[in-house]
Amino acid sequence: MPVATAAPPGTDEPKPLIEAANRLMDRLPGYRVEIIDGMLSVAPLRDGPHADALTTVMLPLLSAGLSNGDTEVEVLQGIGLWLPSGPEYYAVPDLSIVDADFDDHLIENNCYAPACFRLVLEVISENHRTDLRHKVTAYAQAKIPVYVVVDRKHSRVHVLTEPLPAGYDRHEVYAPGRQAPLPASIGAEVSLDVDEIVRAGSPKR
Repeated sequence: MPVATAAPPGTDEPKPLIEAANRLMDRLPGYRVEIIDGMLSVAPLRDGPHADALTTVMLPLLSAGLSNGDTEVEVLQGIGLWLPSGPEYYAVPDLSIVDADFDDHLIENNCYAPACFRLVLEVISENHRTDLRHKVTAYAQAKIPVYVVVDRKHSRVHVLTEPLPAGYDRHEVYAPGRQAPLPASIGAEVSLDVDEIVRAGSPKR
């Protein structure tokens, strides 16, 4: 979908993609609508194992003391991330670790500036191409320091760090039986148990 008529944040010019995205959200409650690389992406309601995997990821983060009200970061689900790669682009990661003052970084359309994000995480359902290709570039261009992908199909956890203009310089892949360490820059020393996450994200029948 073309974006030639789109304008930067803060102007009164028409924003056709955002307007279309908001109409879709009104018509499809609970669906996740994003604009990445000039394309509208609509993801259906997640299944139970997706939510279970997300909860399993959150537990060690919370146990490490993140998001307890006394730390400089918050662990949040479904918060909008404004992407600098396009005039209307934004994403809604499954989980984010953001600076505690993230409210001061609101841009528009309930999306926040990438500068307040320390980590974003996606749990793959059926959108492998988006999460492992398009979002890698989009998040790297936004200079998100850490991008984690839980790949339920291949039973892997990807940890990408050191963003560059075309992607991430480091891409570590962890299989079951291993711990996936996260950089201390997220606010604490945390490792993710790949076995637990993969098991939680597997179909229950």
